[in-house]
Amino acid sequence: MVRGVRGVVRDRCGRGERAMSADVQKISLAKAINVGLRRALEQDPKVLLMGEDIGALGGVFRVTDGLQKDFGKDRVVDTPLAESGIVGTAIGLALRGYRPVCEIQFDGFIFPAFDQITTQLAKMHYRSRGRLNLPVVIRVPYGGGIGAIEHHSESPEALFAHTAGLRVVSPSNPADAFTMIQQAIASPDPVLFFEPKGRYWDKAEVDLAAGVAAPHDASAPTGLDRAQVVRTGTDVTLVAYGPTVAVALKAAAAAQAEGTSVEVVDLRTISPLDTATVVESVRRTRRCVVVHEAPTLYGSGAEVAARVTEECFYHLEAPVLRVGGFHSPYPVSKLEHEYLPGLDRVLDAVDRTLAF
Repeated sequence: MVRGVRGVVRDRCGRGERAMSADVQKISLAKAINVGLRRALEQDPKVLLMGEDIGALGGVFRVTDGLQKDFGKDRVVDTPLAESGIVGTAIGLALRGYRPVCEIQFDGFIFPAFDQITTQLAKMHYRSRGRLNLPVVIRVPYGGGIGAIEHHSESPEALFAHTAGLRVVSPSNPADAFTMIQQAIASPDPVLFFEPKGRYWDKAEVDLAAGVAAPHDASAPTGLDRAQVVRTGTDVTLVAYGPTVAVALKAAAAAQAEGTSVEVVDLRTISPLDTATVVESVRRTRRCVVVHEAPTLYGSGAEVAARVTEECFYHLEAPVLRVGGFHSPYPVSKLEHEYLPGLDRVLDAVDRTLAF
């Protein structure tokens, strides 16, 4: 889509035009999160941000740029370099009625806080028989594609999805990033908010005036727990989330040029999994490929494959295939293009599932 004069957006293929609100802006995914955080800070005085260098610096990726200046050091707090202390403090604040949003500077730095997250944050609601809620959001820039050094390109989402009591979500585009961060903050549950840092600079149109659906409204197509079909097709379903949705869409376009119609489902939420949307798609296409950057072995794709097999056994015409990282530590930056699931590997999986 390209922006025309006087607030008109014209379709590149000439399929008509629509009026565009002045609130629709083309912004990056990082900026969309920034605006979403700003909106949450404005609307609820109990929301506060915590993390290393998030204040005056605005974070390593500048996602929190300008927020400390506008809301003060009491609400946008620069913390010591101690992830366990950040999350532990957030738990105490949540018990006192606040809604803390923690930033883990890089994905590989989350492990010092793993004990606090999995043994305290995830279990407090259950342990108190529902009397206590911990509305804590932990923002985690994750994934590869930025040429970083060791510990800076991990994809640990499956470790947290395996832990009962945590919600694990990942936006793939600026519009979802804008709404999902607000929904995560509004949720009464702890949320791991995985941000695909390799996509931080991808831009798209975002309606900044649009209303935000209730976090767990099952009837809302943009609820925090809902997957979305982002491209329709008839021959194969590609399931992806976060950084690999863009790869899946490119693969679908390339397959279309060769006569194969590929449907793309953006999971958006990794836990709880929106099985219904995926199953509905696979029952129509009868084939399924799951893509993520994390290692394939024991990854989130294995859960998707298992549920699809259970629910679609009599519809499937081929096994569910998975494409992901290899079962090895994340490689040095010059080799990451070999490790990450790229266009060729996804198209190869599509070809293999069609060959059955």
